[in-house]
Amino acid sequence: MNDGAAAAGRGLNGARVLVAGASGVLGGLAARELQARGAAVALAGRNPDRLADVAAGLGGAPVRGLDGYDLDGCGTLAAWAVRELGGLDGVLVTVGVAGFGRVEEVPNAAVEHLFTVNMLCPATVLRGAVGGIADGGFLAAVTGAIVDRPMLGTADYAAAKTALSCWLGVVAREGRAKRLRVFDFRLPHLDTGFSDRPVTGRPPTLPQGGDPAVAVRALVDRLEGAAPAAR
Repeated sequence: MNDGAAAAGRGLNGARVLVAGASGVLGGLAARELQARGAAVALAGRNPDRLADVAAGLGGAPVRGLDGYDLDGCGTLAAWAVRELGGLDGVLVTVGVAGFGRVEEVPNAAVEHLFTVNMLCPATVLRGAVGGIADGGFLAAVTGAIVDRPMLGTADYAAAKTALSCWLGVVAREGRAKRLRVFDFRLPHLDTGFSDRPVTGRPPTLPQGGDPAVAVRALVDRLEGAAPAAR
């Protein structure tokens, strides 16, 4: 057990956390909130310019590019974070993409994209962390309320998110021996512009989205009770 897990008490002060998806709205907000509560963060994301901006705002946090189709690269993110941070107490994955359309309208290539980015990429990042994360640490991913309330025109999108949710549930049971905490954050529709950038189709009429900063603070509140505090 490393020093991060051995210290008494729990919390984020001194915890070492990998945020995958940090160039997006939710990931960027989460990285800032985590650091504000005392965590050391390593950042991975798809957009290099936005990732660099987030890192600069955090005083130069370590960064690495993230390509959802490069599953080998996704699988080595945790090992990279361990090297950069000196250990790893938690991983948060906020990667995802939306897609809409009746099943007969959605191209097979779009279906592959939805499952790769929404399920395979997050699962591969988290799978790569299981062996190296501190006892009592956490694995977390954002799935979304669509898991519980799939709408018409979201069959493939909802199925990909639900597959990730199922995967997280099994990992939670498998990780009990090392006190691994697993979080499936089914966030509601938020005002991030996420649904306005689908990989296919057009979004249905949606109500005004919630405040992403409020949602992220609540998310980090839950993580705060799951991270082993470091000395």
